[in-house]
Amino acid sequence: MGPKLKQEFKMTETTIYLIRHGQTYFNRYNRMQGWSDSPLTEQGILDAQRVGKSLSQVTFNQAYCSDTGRARSTARLILKANQASQLTEPVETPFFREEFYGYFEGMNSPQAWFMTGASHGSRTYTDIINDYSIDASKDFMKAADPFHDAENSTEYWNRLLLGFDMVRRDNPTGATILLVSHGTTTRSIVGKFGQGKFDLSKSPRNGSVTKLLLDKSDIHVAYYNRIDNID
Repeated sequence: MGPKLKQEFKMTETTIYLIRHGQTYFNRYNRMQGWSDSPLTEQGILDAQRVGKSLSQVTFNQAYCSDTGRARSTARLILKANQASQLTEPVETPFFREEFYGYFEGMNSPQAWFMTGASHGSRTYTDIINDYSIDASKDFMKAADPFHDAENSTEYWNRLLLGFDMVRRDNPTGATILLVSHGTTTRSIVGKFGQGKFDLSKSPRNGSVTKLLLDKSDIHVAYYNRIDNID
Protein backbone atom coordinates (compact mmCIF):
# COMPACT_ATOMS: atom_id res chain seq x y z
CA MET A 1 0.00 0.00 0.00
CA GLY A 2 1.54 3.32 -1.11
CA PRO A 3 1.70 6.49 1.02
CA LYS A 4 -1.32 8.03 -0.74
CA LEU A 5 -3.50 4.98 -0.15
CA LYS A 6 -2.37 4.80 3.49
CA GLN A 7 -3.34 8.45 3.98
CA GLU A 8 -6.74 7.90 2.36
CA PHE A 9 -7.35 4.86 4.57
CA LYS A 10 -6.54 6.85 7.72
CA MET A 11 -9.02 9.53 6.66
CA THR A 12 -11.78 6.91 6.74
CA GLU A 13 -11.08 6.06 10.39
CA THR A 14 -12.87 7.48 13.41
CA THR A 15 -10.56 8.17 16.34
CA ILE A 16 -11.87 7.19 19.78
CA TYR A 17 -10.18 8.28 22.99
CA LEU A 18 -11.43 5.58 25.36
CA ILE A 19 -11.07 6.67 28.99
CA ARG A 20 -11.48 4.60 32.11
CA HIS A 21 -13.48 6.63 34.65
CA GLY A 22 -11.77 8.11 37.69
CA GLN A 23 -11.31 6.13 40.89
CA THR A 24 -14.52 5.33 42.79
CA TYR A 25 -15.13 4.14 46.33
CA PHE A 26 -15.76 0.59 45.08
CA ASN A 27 -12.41 0.76 43.26
CA ARG A 28 -10.75 1.93 46.45
CA TYR A 29 -12.32 -0.91 48.44
CA ASN A 30 -11.59 -3.47 45.67
CA ARG A 31 -15.23 -4.43 45.12
CA MET A 32 -16.96 -5.69 41.99
CA GLN A 33 -18.48 -2.72 40.18
CA GLY A 34 -20.30 -3.57 37.01
CA TRP A 35 -23.83 -2.19 36.64
CA SER A 36 -23.74 -1.12 40.30
CA ASP A 37 -22.24 2.30 40.93
CA SER A 38 -20.37 4.38 43.48
CA PRO A 39 -19.20 8.01 43.40
CA LEU A 40 -15.77 9.26 42.41
CA THR A 41 -13.35 9.69 45.28
CA GLU A 42 -11.26 12.84 45.63
CA GLN A 43 -8.55 10.94 43.76
CA GLY A 44 -11.10 10.02 41.10
CA ILE A 45 -11.91 13.69 40.53
CA LEU A 46 -8.19 14.37 40.16
CA ASP A 47 -7.92 11.46 37.70
CA ALA A 48 -10.62 13.02 35.51
CA GLN A 49 -9.14 16.51 35.74
CA ARG A 50 -5.69 15.18 34.83
CA VAL A 51 -6.85 13.43 31.67
CA GLY A 52 -9.05 16.41 30.86
CA LYS A 53 -5.96 18.62 30.90
CA SER A 54 -4.11 16.14 28.66
CA LEU A 55 -6.96 16.18 26.13
CA SER A 56 -7.79 19.89 26.46
CA GLN A 57 -6.64 20.73 22.93
CA VAL A 58 -8.35 17.80 21.18
CA THR A 59 -11.38 18.80 19.10
CA PHE A 60 -14.08 16.25 19.84
CA ASN A 61 -16.99 15.87 17.43
CA GLN A 62 -18.99 13.96 20.02
CA ALA A 63 -18.68 12.59 23.55
CA TYR A 64 -20.21 9.38 24.89
CA CYS A 65 -20.24 7.68 28.27
CA SER A 66 -21.93 4.72 29.87
CA ASP A 67 -25.09 5.53 31.79
CA THR A 68 -23.40 5.28 35.19
CA GLY A 69 -22.69 8.15 37.55
CA ARG A 70 -18.95 7.45 37.64
CA ALA A 71 -18.64 7.61 33.85
CA ARG A 72 -20.91 10.65 33.56
CA SER A 73 -18.98 12.59 36.23
CA THR A 74 -15.66 11.77 34.58
CA ALA A 75 -16.89 12.78 31.12
CA ARG A 76 -18.24 16.10 32.39
CA LEU A 77 -14.93 16.96 34.06
CA ILE A 78 -13.01 16.12 30.87
CA LEU A 79 -15.34 18.25 28.74
CA LYS A 80 -15.14 21.11 31.24
CA ALA A 81 -11.36 21.17 30.77
CA ASN A 82 -11.57 20.98 26.97
CA GLN A 83 -10.68 24.21 25.16
CA ALA A 84 -11.12 23.02 21.57
CA SER A 85 -14.74 21.75 21.51
CA GLN A 86 -18.18 23.18 22.16
CA LEU A 87 -19.42 20.04 23.90
CA THR A 88 -20.62 20.32 27.49
CA GLU A 89 -22.56 17.07 28.05
CA PRO A 90 -21.84 13.48 26.97
CA VAL A 91 -24.37 11.23 25.29
CA GLU A 92 -25.20 8.52 27.84
CA THR A 93 -25.77 4.97 26.65
CA PRO A 94 -26.10 1.52 28.27
CA PHE A 95 -24.16 0.03 25.34
CA PHE A 96 -20.84 1.05 26.92
CA ARG A 97 -21.63 -0.11 30.46
CA GLU A 98 -19.22 -2.31 32.35
CA GLU A 99 -19.72 -6.07 32.27
CA PHE A 100 -22.69 -7.12 34.43
CA TYR A 101 -21.46 -9.33 37.28
CA GLY A 102 -24.90 -10.46 38.43
CA TYR A 103 -24.84 -12.12 41.87
CA PHE A 104 -21.24 -10.95 42.34
CA GLU A 105 -22.03 -7.22 42.08
CA GLY A 106 -20.56 -5.37 45.09
CA MET A 107 -18.67 -8.42 46.35
CA ASN A 108 -15.02 -8.36 47.38
CA SER A 109 -13.22 -8.79 44.03
CA PRO A 110 -10.68 -11.49 44.98
CA GLN A 111 -13.46 -13.56 46.56
CA ALA A 112 -15.70 -13.20 43.50
CA TRP A 113 -12.99 -14.25 41.07
CA PHE A 114 -11.98 -17.18 43.29
CA MET A 115 -15.57 -18.41 43.27
CA THR A 116 -15.66 -17.92 39.49
CA GLY A 117 -12.39 -19.57 38.54
CA ALA A 118 -11.49 -22.12 41.23
CA SER A 119 -13.38 -25.00 39.61
CA HIS A 120 -11.35 -24.33 36.43
CA GLY A 121 -8.03 -24.34 38.29
CA SER A 122 -7.68 -20.52 38.25
CA ARG A 123 -7.81 -18.67 41.55
CA THR A 124 -7.65 -15.01 40.40
CA TYR A 125 -8.91 -12.89 37.51
CA THR A 126 -5.37 -12.67 36.14
CA ASP A 127 -5.09 -16.46 36.32
CA ILE A 128 -8.37 -16.87 34.42
CA ILE A 129 -7.42 -14.55 31.56
CA ASN A 130 -3.89 -15.99 31.35
CA ASP A 131 -5.03 -19.63 31.53
CA TYR A 132 -8.12 -19.16 29.36
CA SER A 133 -9.26 -15.73 28.06
CA ILE A 134 -11.18 -12.61 28.99
CA ASP A 135 -14.27 -14.00 27.26
CA ALA A 136 -13.91 -17.23 29.24
CA SER A 137 -13.97 -15.18 32.46
CA LYS A 138 -17.44 -13.92 31.49
CA ASP A 139 -18.71 -17.40 30.67
CA PHE A 140 -17.26 -18.82 33.89
CA MET A 141 -18.89 -16.07 35.96
CA LYS A 142 -22.34 -16.64 34.46
CA ALA A 143 -21.99 -20.36 35.19
CA ALA A 144 -20.88 -19.66 38.78
CA ASP A 145 -23.66 -17.12 39.41
CA PRO A 146 -26.43 -19.02 41.29
CA PHE A 147 -28.99 -16.84 39.50
CA HIS A 148 -27.14 -16.93 36.15
CA ASP A 149 -27.76 -13.19 35.81
CA ALA A 150 -24.16 -12.26 35.00
CA GLU A 151 -23.44 -11.53 31.34
CA ASN A 152 -21.68 -14.25 29.38
CA SER A 153 -19.39 -13.32 26.50
CA THR A 154 -22.11 -13.56 23.85
CA GLU A 155 -24.51 -11.34 25.79
CA TYR A 156 -21.74 -8.87 26.55
CA TRP A 157 -20.54 -8.48 22.97
CA ASN A 158 -24.06 -8.35 21.55
CA ARG A 159 -24.58 -5.27 23.73
CA LEU A 160 -21.20 -3.59 23.41
CA LEU A 161 -20.87 -3.86 19.64
CA LEU A 162 -24.18 -2.02 19.28
CA GLY A 163 -22.37 0.94 20.81
CA PHE A 164 -19.71 0.96 18.12
CA ASP A 165 -22.43 0.59 15.46
CA MET A 166 -24.06 3.68 16.96
CA VAL A 167 -20.79 5.64 16.81
CA ARG A 168 -20.34 4.67 13.15
CA ARG A 169 -23.92 5.58 12.28
CA ASP A 170 -24.19 8.89 14.13
CA ASN A 171 -20.84 10.51 13.33
CA PRO A 172 -19.09 11.62 10.14
CA THR A 173 -16.17 9.67 8.76
CA GLY A 174 -12.94 10.85 10.34
CA ALA A 175 -14.62 12.14 13.51
CA THR A 176 -12.83 12.32 16.85
CA ILE A 177 -14.79 10.86 19.76
CA LEU A 178 -14.48 10.96 23.55
CA LEU A 179 -15.74 7.76 25.17
CA VAL A 180 -15.72 7.27 28.96
CA SER A 181 -16.25 3.66 29.97
CA HIS A 182 -14.83 1.07 32.36
CA GLY A 183 -11.85 -1.10 33.22
CA THR A 184 -13.01 -4.56 32.19
CA THR A 185 -14.73 -3.11 29.13
CA THR A 186 -11.50 -1.43 28.05
CA ARG A 187 -9.53 -4.62 28.66
CA SER A 188 -12.14 -6.68 26.78
CA ILE A 189 -11.99 -4.38 23.74
CA VAL A 190 -8.21 -4.48 23.65
CA GLY A 191 -8.26 -8.27 24.15
CA LYS A 192 -10.61 -8.75 21.21
CA PHE A 193 -9.12 -6.24 18.78
CA GLY A 194 -5.54 -5.64 19.96
CA GLN A 195 -4.03 -8.59 18.07
CA GLY A 196 -2.18 -9.78 21.17
CA LYS A 197 0.10 -6.72 21.23
CA PHE A 198 -0.77 -5.48 24.73
CA ASP A 199 -0.20 -6.77 28.26
CA LEU A 200 -3.71 -7.42 29.52
CA SER A 201 -2.50 -8.73 32.88
CA LYS A 202 -2.33 -5.04 33.79
CA SER A 203 -5.72 -3.42 34.38
CA PRO A 204 -6.21 -0.01 32.76
CA ARG A 205 -5.62 2.66 35.36
CA ASN A 206 -8.34 5.05 36.43
CA GLY A 207 -8.21 8.04 34.10
CA SER A 208 -6.03 6.24 31.56
CA VAL A 209 -6.40 6.63 27.80
CA THR A 210 -6.71 3.83 25.27
CA LYS A 211 -6.79 5.04 21.66
CA LEU A 212 -8.95 3.21 19.13
CA LEU A 213 -9.26 3.65 15.37
CA LEU A 214 -12.68 2.65 14.10
CA ASP A 215 -13.35 1.91 10.44
CA LYS A 216 -16.45 0.56 8.71
CA SER A 217 -15.90 -3.03 9.76
CA ASP A 218 -13.12 -3.26 12.35
CA ILE A 219 -11.50 -1.70 15.41
CA HIS A 220 -7.76 -1.09 15.66
CA VAL A 221 -5.96 -0.39 18.94
CA ALA A 222 -3.31 2.33 18.64
CA TYR A 223 -2.26 2.19 22.31
CA TYR A 224 -3.49 0.95 25.68
CA ASN A 225 -3.59 2.30 29.23
CA ARG A 226 -1.62 5.51 28.87
CA ILE A 227 -1.37 8.24 31.49
CA ASP A 228 1.41 10.15 29.71
CA ASN A 229 2.42 10.61 26.05
CA ILE A 230 -1.17 10.99 24.92
CA ASP A 231 -1.50 11.94 21.26
